Amino acid sequence: MDFKPKSYEKIRQLLDKGVDISNPGTLDIGDDVDVNRISSHVKIYPGCRIYGPDTVISAGNKIGYEAPVTIDNCRLGLNVELKGGYFCQSVLLDGASMGMGAHVREGCLLEEQANGAHSVGLKQTILFPFVTLGSLINFCDCLMAGGTSRSNHSEVGSSYIHFNFTPDADKTTPSLIGDVPRGVMLNQPPIFLGGQGGMVGPLRIGYGNVVAAGSILKQDYPQNNQLIFGISNAQGVRHYKPISYPRFRHVVENNILYLANLKALEGWYAQVRKPFFDAQEFGSFIYGGAIDVLSLAVKERLKRLRTMAQKAVSPSLNPLKAESISEKQVLHAHMGDIEGVLCGQIQDDLIQSVQEAFLQDFLESCGNEPGPYIETIQKLPPDVSAKGVQWLQAIVDYYCQRISSVLSSIRLFRT
Repeated sequence: MDFKPKSYEKIRQLLDKGVDISNPGTLDIGDDVDVNRISSHVKIYPGCRIYGPDTVISAGNKIGYEAPVTIDNCRLGLNVELKGGYFCQSVLLDGASMGMGAHVREGCLLEEQANGAHSVGLKQTILFPFVTLGSLINFCDCLMAGGTSRSNHSEVGSSYIHFNFTPDADKTTPSLIGDVPRGVMLNQPPIFLGGQGGMVGPLRIGYGNVVAAGSILKQDYPQNNQLIFGISNAQGVRHYKPISYPRFRHVVENNILYLANLKALEGWYAQVRKPFFDAQEFGSFIYGGAIDVLSLAVKERLKRLRTMAQKAVSPSLNPLKAESISEKQVLHAHMGDIEGVLCGQIQDDLIQSVQEAFLQDFLESCGNEPGPYIETIQKLPPDVSAKGVQWLQAIVDYYCQRISSVLSSIRLFRT
């Protein structure tokens, strides 16, 4: 009996176009996969699974060298290495890599040369170029930037945890490790998070900071170039009040700041990064995937903020007196207005003029045929980079100020 696997026809098409498949009989390809979005210059090792109509695999990819890989609706740039694990609804740009046992779930964007060792778990995570994760790490719901090369990179030590789920079952916990306006310029000092440590989101960490191994961070360190020693929990027992949100204002502020940085990153992709994608194989699909991830990230943060607001004012869940939840009522009442601000177009002539000034200088610096993305950005004159930071920071400030006005009685972003 001549048995042919269900994926036989698609596997044959890949082999005919030159894809290197070590053991074709062990490969499973979904019926909805478009083989025209898989480059001919790809190496696929035994036992891998490729699913999803949006999947894109560019030239130079190596899939499954250390262990089988499952790819489900992911878009992979050039020379990506997935050595083993599960990857779903995420985008990995040129030169990104993940070791065996990776668990990369929806909403992740790993930019150029971002990488992780074995057994790394990510979800709703954004890593800027060069960011390196050690082994045995859970790093969901955060954005990390910093560093200038693979030898001068931001790093997360092994056995690190970003604590992103509270005892009240909230995930209003996104942390900014670095930021978007300065981070995209690829000229900031790296951030080091020592191993066997963690941070309780939502937090903010500045550039050049070094966090000692074993530290558990529970407060913001937005200043730059600090050596930080986390303080261990004091022993003791006290009465626990569920759904009380003692750091409510801090949580709201950091969520808004995170959302504003996402909007700045959307602007960067649309105005600066898109032409670089257009110049490469499958670039339009990969760019579209990155924009989808950023849109999904905004929706995720709004969803989590809305859920917290609903719980905070629920009489059945919140045992506190009515007068103690006034700020929470304000957030709950204005979630629709916050979404309106984030979904609307920026109406600010000053931001538009700053953007135009930067883009003009950017194009003059790059010439008619810009080189590779990282090289192009790092060759920008300092004054041009500064204009870019000014533009993106203006976007962040715009959203923070607009949402602060909506929530004026909470008195956000005031020292």
